[in-house]
Amino acid sequence: MAANATLVLTGARGNLGGKLAAALGTTYTLRCLDLLGGDDCIAADLGSFDDSWTRHFEGAQAVLHFAGEPRPTAPWALVHHANIVATANVLRAARMHGVKRVIFASTNQVMAGYRFSEKIVTTDMPPTPLNPYAVSKLFCEEAGRAFSSETGISFIAFRIGNIQPGENIPHPAMGIGVWGQQMWLSNRDFVAGIQAALLVPDVPFAILNLVSNNPGMRWDLTETRRILGYSPQDGFASNPAPEDVAEDQTARLARLVPGQWLDQRFQPIPG
Repeated sequence: MAANATLVLTGARGNLGGKLAAALGTTYTLRCLDLLGGDDCIAADLGSFDDSWTRHFEGAQAVLHFAGEPRPTAPWALVHHANIVATANVLRAARMHGVKRVIFASTNQVMAGYRFSEKIVTTDMPPTPLNPYAVSKLFCEEAGRAFSSETGISFIAFRIGNIQPGENIPHPAMGIGVWGQQMWLSNRDFVAGIQAALLVPDVPFAILNLVSNNPGMRWDLTETRRILGYSPQDGFASNPAPEDVAEDQTARLARLVPGQWLDQRFQPIPG
């Protein structure tokens, strides 16, 4: 995609959207949308299809869809509106205005059920979401598959790793266990992956892992490298603190309790 191309960026005031806005603003013409508005962003509730925001898709070459409810503990009512309905509306607006590509922020949580297996996690394995948030992102991936097949518009979904706000420097005791440390994604590798997705030609549809090159990780980047020519430059060797080990042990001895994700993801298995 040519420099100075016009891009729509949703969720531009969030963690990921904010990093993209800062990195891409000098190369592309950005039209930033965010639920809150402000900071040169257009206020937009994407869960409600409305000309006040859809008209900004006109003339755009691509959409970076990074808006949504980001919390893995969010209940179904929130992720249904902010993730599923909002993504359906974004795809509708993209189709209406002839956008050429949609890049979608999915999540590693779609594959969370593999946390304690020994398998290398590829994007063609059966998904194993464990909470409403992950289910909503999986639904959006599949909506993108149907959207691309029907319209011919390119759709690339990234199952994004662990990327913290701000400088995003990895360290022990991040409260995410060894699994979370092994999927660390640096700011530099995140932006480079998105830039590669903007530039690569002839990708009708793809679901790709997006993490840094972390020693010992189980996230496979073969397809990401093959399709995008993306090669992460950073990496973090997991160095678990006692609280990370404890978090892993608690998760191993847990079972999911439907309807209780907002307050706690797991309950211990008795006995």
